Amino acid sequence: MDVPYDENRVRPREVEVDGVRYERIPIKTHVVLPGEPLHPVIEKYALELLQDGDWLFMTEKMVAGSQGRAYPVAETKARPLAVWLSKRVVRTPWGIGLGIPETMEWAIREVGTPRILFAAAVSVITKRFGRTGDFYRIAGTKARGIDGPGYPTIPPYDEMVVLTAAKPKQTSQQVGDMLAQHGKRVEVFLVDINDIGGNVLGSTTDRATELLVARILKDNPIGQGHESTPLGIIRRAT
Repeated sequence: MDVPYDENRVRPREVEVDGVRYERIPIKTHVVLPGEPLHPVIEKYALELLQDGDWLFMTEKMVAGSQGRAYPVAETKARPLAVWLSKRVVRTPWGIGLGIPETMEWAIREVGTPRILFAAAVSVITKRFGRTGDFYRIAGTKARGIDGPGYPTIPPYDEMVVLTAAKPKQTSQQVGDMLAQHGKRVEVFLVDINDIGGNVLGSTTDRATELLVARILKDNPIGQGHESTPLGIIRRAT
């Protein structure tokens, strides 16, 4: 069953995790278009707001779009295998997933036909025993993270297939280095979050801190639609 998306739901500014209160500060930007450089966007909207010790997080869709990893559905020609497979996968609770030919086509291009076919074969077997989700688990992060078109995605991405961001750790480090040149001592996180949870794909720090950030953001405080807040700051509340 789909999880209903509520763009107007109230998201608390602060959250407590392990006895520590954290402030989550969403940063509104213009719509970052496919291929638009990332660093100027961060400099324009986040630089003045950041304080030493802050954690800056940026959403995967914005970063992937900036990297040019977003493709119009209308220009994606799906092969027959993609059409056939898309009708047989379970749609994810947070969106289309690989449930349309165009997103499945890009999954095949990203991870290869053999892996997709193996994932499909295993899924057929395990479904007989009442187990679901194996297709996405075996297909892997690159396939699982593909976003399809439609609501609540903001235009022009509502008519595009958006792939996972490339080199998440390296991208985070490059942003961190840029901010350091401006005198900002902060950690940077590339996150994939939605209304049912999320995770950190890459960062400038260790895995334990990444897991903490995922917990801090698990209620999706910046939304995922027309809020236009693809950046945010986590700051210890005083």
